[in-house]
Formats: sequence, structure tokens, C-alpha cells
Amino acid sequence: MAGVNKVILVGNLGKDPKVSTLNSGDKVVSFTLATSESWKDKNSGERREKTEWHNIVIYNDNIGRVVEQYCKKGSKVYLEGQIQTRKYNDQSGAEKYITEIVLQRFRGELTLLDSRSGGEGGRESFGGEERAPAFGRSSPAERRPAAASAGGGEAFDDDIPF
Repeated sequence: MAGVNKVILVGNLGKDPKVSTLNSGDKVVSFTLATSESWKDKNSGERREKTEWHNIVIYNDNIGRVVEQYCKKGSKVYLEGQIQTRKYNDQSGAEKYITEIVLQRFRGELTLLDSRSGGEGGRESFGGEERAPAFGRSSPAERRPAAASAGGGEAFDDDIPF
């Protein structure tokens, strides 16, 4: 049976993106992303918050270029990638493992949730497929083609009560 490995995160960059170059000449962009949840403690009534930190690695040239140009510490992003764990040796030679969210060369998605100009709440999406970046789209649901109706462009009327 085939499996699905897809991670969707919305959070803030923990530090400025780091750009590295592989031996092949390809660029890799990496950063940490903080996702937080908050709740009210039932016993004390105090507001509590829990933050998770995620290591993000981007091998996609187009998405990496956007992150390099437009993102900095604190930037809010929506991203889709795959979770991967890899083994490496630290400086002392000990084996270590790290889990990362990876946006592969022709996979993954990133949407900037901050305004570039600082005024309007504009959003820009950049997909990992071989296509031009899609500007102004705010969510995967809005990127689906609109359903065509037989009434010459009229809206769907399917009697759904909400």
C-alpha cells in the first residue's frame, strides 16, 4: 500500500534564512519555523502557549529564491512539504539524527502571509511544480479551477443551507 508524506505548517521564521550551495552548484535554503498553539489552563485559568520548532530545507530553486528575497526573521508563511529524517556525524564523529520538513525540487508550496509593503494584507503563493509562480492566491482551496455551470457563467445553486 502506498503512503502519503505531506506536512502543512503555518508559522513564523525563527531566524533569517540561510543560503548554502551544494557541490553540484544547486542552492539550498534553510530556516527554522515556529508554530504555536495557546489555550486557557482549566486549573489555574492562566493563558498557556506551546511552541514547536521545525527545521525547514528548500531544494526548490524558485521557492528558495522567494524565501531568500522576501523572508526574514518573524515572517509568517504557509508551507507544504515532506517530513524526512536523516543521519549525520557531528564534529566529534558521533552519529546524530535530524528531522526536517523538505520542499523538494519540483514539489512543495510556500505562501507568504505577510504584506510586502507593510500596508495591505497581500499574499503570494509559489508552487514547486514547473509553472510560473501564482500571485494573489491565499489557500490551496482557492487554487482549484472554478466549476463551470451550464447557465452561462451563473453561480452554482445547489440548495446547500450554509
